[in-house]
Amino acid sequence: MSEDRDAVEAVVDAVAHDGRRTDARALLGLMAEASGLEARVWSANTIGFGQYHYRYASGQEGDFFTVGFSPRKDRLTLYVMSGLRGFDDILERLGKYRATKSAIHLKRLGDVDEAVLRELIVECVNHVQAVEREMGAIPRMSEIPPRQA
Repeated sequence: MSEDRDAVEAVVDAVAHDGRRTDARALLGLMAEASGLEARVWSANTIGFGQYHYRYASGQEGDFFTVGFSPRKDRLTLYVMSGLRGFDDILERLGKYRATKSAIHLKRLGDVDEAVLRELIVECVNHVQAVEREMGAIPRMSEIPPRQA
């Protein structure tokens, strides 16, 4: 879809810092290749790849991206929608980063091992797809079974 591609390129082009824009462009290519999924803009500056359906016990449901990133002013934030539980074997080899439940924050793409980052993306996509197949939809992140290495 040309519209999606143009919107994605606009997000990357809008990154003011030259180095961060270069990293965002490289990350865009790496995530597209590793995930095998198409990129699209999900919010003002968040690029997501793929899509899954979520359904909570409350009845709330919708669709969201499988993995994605946001090129922020001071960092790149990678979103791992399976959560990071069960990914310790990969994260310990990744390099320099800061993590929360489902996000990895990088100052520079060069701070991490790109081969390990690619492995992380592949495993995250596989995990979300497996959970969705098993459960019919993705539950709240706290209820997603951890990845089994």
